[in-house]
Amino acid sequence: MTEIAGLRQNLVRRGLLLNYATLGYNSLEGLIAIAAGLAAGSIALLGFGLDSLIEVSASLAAIWRLYRDRDQPGRAQAEQVTLRIIGALFLALAVYVTADAIRALFARSAPDESIVGIVLAALSLAVMPLLARAKRHVALAMGSAALAAEARQTVFCTYLSAILLAGLLLNATVGWWWADPAAALVMVPIIAKEGVDGLRGRSVCGDCCP
Repeated sequence: MTEIAGLRQNLVRRGLLLNYATLGYNSLEGLIAIAAGLAAGSIALLGFGLDSLIEVSASLAAIWRLYRDRDQPGRAQAEQVTLRIIGALFLALAVYVTADAIRALFARSAPDESIVGIVLAALSLAVMPLLARAKRHVALAMGSAALAAEARQTVFCTYLSAILLAGLLLNATVGWWWADPAAALVMVPIIAKEGVDGLRGRSVCGDCCP
């Protein structure tokens, strides 16, 4: 039992380290993306920045979950609370991105080129998969659906990075102004599904988690 407890504590420490790293990166990413999005008038970039702040909230919830790990009853409660927090934040983001993207399409408002946004999206496309893979490994080893949900959100951030990068590049290279709000709308079904699953308390790790 001592060896098992020690192994679990090592997983908790590793999970905390990964989530603190995610917290720091996404805080900086969110601030840069929002500033660049406002400067360029880019809805997709602004939505990406807001998603980064949601990821910050998810990381904080995961950190709380990890600190509650020693308390068995508290652990079960933290699982459900974390899933629902993530779900609610996702749905709020889906509503915002949809409304702003539709407004931009009707207004035919073209964003300015954003080199900062392109560099940021490319960097996140490289960083997020590494963090997601490591956090998912910890979640599955601990049998935690809530931590797996948070890892899934980091995977989702990778998808957003790819969509954002494509939209910004198309706008910068061929002048397709509609690529930016269209890219934002592509995000919505993914965001909404994650939100609904979270509110329902569904596990994203399937049969791997109890």
